[in-house]
Amino acid sequence: MEKEQNQKTDQNSTDNIQDNKSEIESEKKNTESQEEVNKEVEDKSPEEKILELEDKLARTFAEMENQRRRFEKEREEAFEYGGFSFAKEALNLIDNLERSKQILENDVSLKNSDALKKTLDHLDIIKKDLISTFSKNHIKEIESLNKKLDPNFHQAMMEIEDDEREPGTIIQVIQKGFIIKDRLLRPALVGVSKKSTNKDKKDEENSEKSKEK
Repeated sequence: MEKEQNQKTDQNSTDNIQDNKSEIESEKKNTESQEEVNKEVEDKSPEEKILELEDKLARTFAEMENQRRRFEKEREEAFEYGGFSFAKEALNLIDNLERSKQILENDVSLKNSDALKKTLDHLDIIKKDLISTFSKNHIKEIESLNKKLDPNFHQAMMEIEDDEREPGTIIQVIQKGFIIKDRLLRPALVGVSKKSTNKDKKDEENSEKSKEK
């Protein structure tokens, strides 16, 4: 029994010695690594240390300048287009005024009456005031009618046969489009011209005849 206890004690002592040895070796390695780092730093000349500091300062200033520019850009955009969402929603006022005007004009019971004329005059005044307010805030209507379709400002909703105009010419405005400064608020919804089917057939026939000749 005593022999077994002595064996266990010896084993524990051996384990402790090995653990202590591992810790000593680990500390020795850390010390050596730190000494190497310190040696590298000490080996650098004053000029190299100055250049290293200058490089760090230059990087820091460059990062600060980039952050300043980003802040300035965000501030300018917030100032220039801060009312973008409000302006976009306000366009519904013009749409509703125009719809109301069309409904009244198409009302047979009101046709040619003084009440209708006065009401339409008031609606026109309100619309002009709205457009004037928009104009003062750099909100302008996109010119569309009789213009060539521009995907940056127009959205084609339909094609209409028309042989008198070049294909792709805007001949109907379904909903007006607007811009605020150089930014699109909403595109104009339009109808564009296309050649009629009979015209295409005649062009094909004439083309074939000219080839035969």
